[in-house]
Amino acid sequence: MVHEDEDAEFDEFFRATWARMFRTAYGVAGDRATAEDALQSAYAKAFASWGRVRAAGRPEAYVRRMVVNEVLDVRRKGWWRRERPLHDERPPDAASPEVSSTERDVVWRAVLSLPPRQRAVLVLRYYEDLSEADIAETLGVTRGTVKSQASAALAALRATHLSDLKGEHS
Repeated sequence: MVHEDEDAEFDEFFRATWARMFRTAYGVAGDRATAEDALQSAYAKAFASWGRVRAAGRPEAYVRRMVVNEVLDVRRKGWWRRERPLHDERPPDAASPEVSSTERDVVWRAVLSLPPRQRAVLVLRYYEDLSEADIAETLGVTRGTVKSQASAALAALRATHLSDLKGEHS
């Protein structure tokens, strides 16, 4: 009976968090296939150790960290440089309705060009609205590292890519 209760509890957790976790994984990975693989792996690990995950106090934060680590670990492996999807759409419901489609595409391409850890910081901050402390916990780094990664990412976007927005609307 206890096992069935835990299964039901995990099922409820999965259903409640999957969409947000997918958005995060997609934002960090930049493609649907990698995001789905990371989610599958992280949720399988979370299910296998659900008692420990649940006892952590913040199961969603715990699993978010697992998901982001799965994406970043995949990026470190050599096969990633050889096998990549040719294209993919923007993350679902990630952009504001008032921003034009062209601007969203330019911004998203610019974000995708960032190194994975910088992209992870921006996605967690601006798509998921996490605090610096929560981002640091998710990535397993210090708040100073989060700040420096965010600063470097925003500087790179300003310097190289977002100037494209001005050129398209001149």
